[in-house]
Amino acid sequence: MKESSAWVKPLESLPVSIRPVAAMQKKHFGAVLNPTRWWGRMPRLFWLVALFVGFLERRNARLNPALRALLQTRISQLCHCAFCIDANSLRLAERCGAMDKVQAVSHWQSSALFSPEERAALAYAEATTATPPQVSDAIKTALKRYYRDEAIAEMTALIAFQNLSARFNAALDIPAQGLCDGLKGKPHV
Repeated sequence: MKESSAWVKPLESLPVSIRPVAAMQKKHFGAVLNPTRWWGRMPRLFWLVALFVGFLERRNARLNPALRALLQTRISQLCHCAFCIDANSLRLAERCGAMDKVQAVSHWQSSALFSPEERAALAYAEATTATPPQVSDAIKTALKRYYRDEAIAEMTALIAFQNLSARFNAALDIPAQGLCDGLKGKPHV
């Protein structure tokens, strides 16, 4: 685990109920993910959040995996969550197969790498993340052009989840973990 200067310290020892997830994280990433050490203070809430994420990431989700990662990466940037930017950038790179899209997320409006469907979803994610939300009629119309109501509802849930996660992590100064570091400089993942 990277050293943290967080004002609320991470747990050194996780509750028994969370240890199986920690073991899977360690096997997959080489370490327990930083947020787990903070969420571990509330095991029941940890599992509720994990179930919510599991639903959003299910195989038959209404949004494709690359779009989910794209939206989560942009929201992470907007919320200034170091860990989320790191983790979601890795996920986006894996799902897109390249780093160019990851590197263009922060300036998606001027990049040719994003489809009209992705642009509509990114505009909605940004508008929804604003405080208070700034979802204009133009954004709603553009979104409805590409997505059915069920997909929009699921997208809204994903945006709300990522805001929860990013704001929790950013407020507690949960650091990045270097998950995406190995991909920098590589044209393809």
